[in-house]
Amino acid sequence: MDRNDLMKILPHRDNMLLVEEAHVETDEKGERISLGKYSVRGDEFFLQGHFPGNPVVPGVILCEMMAQSCCVLLADVVEEGTGTMFSGLKEVKFKSPVKPGDCFESKCRILRKMGPFYFAKGEGFVEGKLACTAEFSFVLVPGKEE
Repeated sequence: MDRNDLMKILPHRDNMLLVEEAHVETDEKGERISLGKYSVRGDEFFLQGHFPGNPVVPGVILCEMMAQSCCVLLADVVEEGTGTMFSGLKEVKFKSPVKPGDCFESKCRILRKMGPFYFAKGEGFVEGKLACTAEFSFVLVPGKEE
């Protein structure tokens, strides 16, 4: 999926759409996983002041990138008029910084579903090196009315 396809299932727009491309694959265990990418340019709003002279992508932004890419796993259940919203985050670990010029790649899977809530786990990498891990949840919510 490219940005236009992603906007059909994600409510994010402009500078908060933090996935450039994502797709679904099946891993060696036969489980569906999402793979997402975002290339850090260096001019993003979240790098301004974080940190002067040593820009580093904030951890919460890395978690948002993983969660957004994970939503492609729900493309078949997100109906017109609904969207996804972050509802929880836990077991977050940051292993190495993500900086301008890096391509952040995420790998996520849905762990379970309970009603409109989905629980997932994600890992983020730069050049194959683990940068962060997290467990997160999101919920299907009614979208805005046009």
